[in-house]
Amino acid sequence: MKNLVSKPSWDIFCKIVDNFGDIGVCWRLAKQLNIEHGLTVRLWIDDLSAAQKIIPQLNVNLNRQIIDKISLLSWHAETNFTDAADVVIEAFACDLPAKYVSLMAQKKSKWINLEYLSAETWVEDFHAKPSPQANGLTRYFYFPGFSENTGGLIREKNQKLAHRSNKQHSFCKNLDLTTHNHLKVSLFCYPHAPLESLLSAMAESNQPIDCYVPASSILPKIADFFGLNTLNVGEIYSIKSLNLHVLPFLTQTDYDALLAACDVNFVRGEDSWVRAIWAAKPFIWQPYFQEENTHIEKLNAFLHMFYVDFEAKKTVFQVHSDWVEAQLSPAAWQDYLSQLPYIAEYTSQQSQKLTKQADLATRLVDFCNKVA
Repeated sequence: MKNLVSKPSWDIFCKIVDNFGDIGVCWRLAKQLNIEHGLTVRLWIDDLSAAQKIIPQLNVNLNRQIIDKISLLSWHAETNFTDAADVVIEAFACDLPAKYVSLMAQKKSKWINLEYLSAETWVEDFHAKPSPQANGLTRYFYFPGFSENTGGLIREKNQKLAHRSNKQHSFCKNLDLTTHNHLKVSLFCYPHAPLESLLSAMAESNQPIDCYVPASSILPKIADFFGLNTLNVGEIYSIKSLNLHVLPFLTQTDYDALLAACDVNFVRGEDSWVRAIWAAKPFIWQPYFQEENTHIEKLNAFLHMFYVDFEAKKTVFQVHSDWVEAQLSPAAWQDYLSQLPYIAEYTSQQSQKLTKQADLATRLVDFCNKVA
C-alpha cells in the first residue's frame, strides 16, 4: 500500500476593520482553497458578529465551528493557540498574535502576508518578496493584481461570465430583474460618496431606472434624499425617472447574481469590485478612502490599465472622477449612459481576458509549494 501524503494545513487570519471586504475576501479564499485544492483550512476571525453578515450560518456564541468544511474560529487577545498551520495567511497586514507566531517558528510555517489589490505598477516589483524575520521565519508579501507578474485575482473555477450563468438565479427572478425593460443599476458604496448627486442624476435621466440598493450604511443618506426618516427593506421609492428598491443585506451568492443581472454596478473596496469584473457588466468603482489621496492614485492606475484601449475612456474617467472626488452631474451621468453599449462590450472583453489568467488561490498554492 502506498503511503498517503497529507496535504498541508492552511490558516487564514482576518481582522475586520470597518467594512465587509476583509471577511468577504477571506471567506471566498478559504472556500476555494478547500473545494478546488483539497486543503484543510481554518479561518480565524476577530469579530464574529460582523462576519455573520457575510456568513449567515455563523453562530456568534461558538468560538469554534465548521461551515462549508471550513473551520471558523474566534480570535482575540486571550485566545489560547495550541498549534500553527503549515501555511499561514496574514490577511491585509492584520498582525498575527505573538503566541501564534511562536508556534509558527516551531512548526517552520510558511508565512504569507496577503496585501490589498491594486493595479499600480510598483506592485509587480514588490510581489512575493521575502522578508526574513528574527525568529528564523520568512514573511512573504503577496500582492493580488491584474498581470501575470502579480498574485492574480480571486476567481473560482466554476465562475463563468456571470451574465451567462446567473440570470436565472431565483433571487433575480423574485425581483423580476430578468423581465423589466428599465435600466437596472446596483448601488453599493461608502457613505461619503456624493449620493444625492447620483440619485438626482438618475431621477433626471431620460429613461426609467430601477436602482437596487442592498441594506448598508448608506441608507440614512438615501432616506434624506427622499425626505424620509428611514427606508424599509422591500419597499420601492420613486421620484421622476428613478425607482429605488431597498434590498436586505445580501449573501455573496445573491450579490453576485445582482451584479450579473444589472446593467450598471456601483461597487466599492475590493470584494465587490472584483465581483463586478467577473459579472462582465459596466461598473463604477469607489476605492476605500486613504490619506494623501492615495486612493485616487489607486483608482487612476486601475482606470489606465483596464480601459487602456477603450476609445471612450474619457467618459469613463470623468464619471469615476466625479463619483470619487466631487459631485456626479446629470450631464456626466447622461454621457456615460449614451456610451453604455460600447462600455458594456469593452467590459465584457476585458473580463474574458482576465479569466484566462491563473487565479489568486491557484497562484498562492503553487507559490507555497515552491518556497522552502
